[in-house]
Amino acid sequence: MNEIILEVKNLKKYFPIRAGVFRRIVAWVKAVDDVSFNINRGETLGLVGESGCGKTTVGMTILRLYEPTAGQVLYGNKDISKLRGKELREMRRKMQIIFQDPYSSLNPRMRIKNIIAEGIITHDIAKGREAEHMVAELLKRVGLSPDQMNRFPHEFSGGQRQRIGIARALAVNPELIVCDEAVSALDVSIQAQILNLLEDLQKDFNLTYIFISHALNVVKHISDRVAVMYLGKIVEIADKKELFSNPLHPYTKALMSAIPIPDPELKRERILLKGDVPSPINPPSGCRFHPRCPIADPKICSREEPELREVKPDHFVSCHLV
Repeated sequence: MNEIILEVKNLKKYFPIRAGVFRRIVAWVKAVDDVSFNINRGETLGLVGESGCGKTTVGMTILRLYEPTAGQVLYGNKDISKLRGKELREMRRKMQIIFQDPYSSLNPRMRIKNIIAEGIITHDIAKGREAEHMVAELLKRVGLSPDQMNRFPHEFSGGQRQRIGIARALAVNPELIVCDEAVSALDVSIQAQILNLLEDLQKDFNLTYIFISHALNVVKHISDRVAVMYLGKIVEIADKKELFSNPLHPYTKALMSAIPIPDPELKRERILLKGDVPSPINPPSGCRFHPRCPIADPKICSREEPELREVKPDHFVSCHLV
């Protein structure tokens, strides 16, 4: 039986909108609104959806980089949202993040050895020569030379900087890593190298990944299971092969129809959605996708919010009509 390493229950993250002289709260941006899922140890869960659907906010809230508005994030038997002080610090060592932008995520005034060693020293793993030796080993493990540790970030290419970001995440021996659009800023050939590196590291260190991306081909390559988000909610979650061969939610079908086929002879019928993504400040009533859904039933879809239910073994869909 698979061991659950992380359990997210009814997670919500709302951001306040303030206005007026006294900066009173006048509305809320419902970035993540009642999200639930589990992750098994050693697997990769892909989190996909359009820009602004709440993918990154989910990752940031799980790591407590954002404080959750409501819900639980259980790591083992501990609720991360309630940890404070020493307990929170110990939990942070188990969970790390690889940021999207390899240029802004590294301090331009720090040498590479100091960037990577910061976590090692902060968590009392090693100091001095021993910490420097660990940095050298980490650089070799991610495909860089230890001779480069005294350089500054501006002396590296984008792909090399992302390798440094990966080394920094690995420095404290984490169990779970959130990869927030970790390859989206890189050239396609470099993307493949970084993805292969992440897969090798996962095998070697028994890592668990939450892989956030809007590139479905990338998610298909690296993920074991995939969760599809729309406007702050998960609308479908299933095994990778099942989801890509048999998408059930109308939104997932529309996303799949946009994947390019690397053959000019073959054509896929595109599903074009009407209208724009609604505002997370004032989301539609009922099913959030119903204003753009090609099969929506106004009698039920605009009135009742669908539950995320299991329609096939390990295949969950949030739709009244599936």
